[in-house]
Amino acid sequence: MSREVIQPGKYVSLTYTISDTEGNLLEQNDLPVNYVHGGETELVGGMDRAVAGRATGDEVEMTVPPDDGFGSHDPGLTFTDDVDNVPPQFRRLGAEVQMQNESGDAKTFIVTRIENGKLTVDGNHPLAGKTLIVRVKILEVRDATMEDMNPAGSGSLN
Repeated sequence: MSREVIQPGKYVSLTYTISDTEGNLLEQNDLPVNYVHGGETELVGGMDRAVAGRATGDEVEMTVPPDDGFGSHDPGLTFTDDVDNVPPQFRRLGAEVQMQNESGDAKTFIVTRIENGKLTVDGNHPLAGKTLIVRVKILEVRDATMEDMNPAGSGSLN
């Protein structure tokens, strides 16, 4: 019996980890990510393209530059103000601050620095500007069923 390989129309189940170029683990996804290859699901950094032609049990390592991952770091999304101008509930590292632009679009900013009476918030994704090492383990490859292709309303969590 030949091994099923990932190609359009195949159901794929995989796990992955994301590390930086220094080997620091940034994200680990032990719960399987399930999708139908070639469908509307696009995985971060072109992960779906990297696993094409692979089979159950295969492991793939890929380097993802910022432009293929979470984008470049945009200094225009970083703001610093006097800590006294910031409400007390946001005066801690990691606090999430919702901000709106003139158009009414809301974005979440994270408090990334507090020093010398100044507080800095950053609206970039925490992984923006980083080259990432993604390691993928393929758990299952099989023909997709109708339920796999139309998961909404199926009552299944995976």
